[in-house]
Amino acid sequence: MAIIVDLDVQLARHNLSVGEFAAAVGITPANIAVLKNGRAKAVRFTTLDAICRTLDCQPGDVLRWVPDDDTNSDEDGDTNGG
Repeated sequence: MAIIVDLDVQLARHNLSVGEFAAAVGITPANIAVLKNGRAKAVRFTTLDAICRTLDCQPGDVLRWVPDDDTNSDEDGDTNGG
């Protein structure tokens, strides 16, 4: 499973730089980069709320789920079911 963060689309739509957006949301530009690059392991609801308030959007406008290519594999990589 992969969660994709579509911040670039929203930033472009609102003509916001990463620095302006980070200041408005209240997190560092480095943490915005972590989100944008898909390296974040979690997002606090307070941060998601600030993102949605700043961009005047819904969480689904920023986050989307994409299924794995191989849906038959376990988390440990075992594709035989055992």
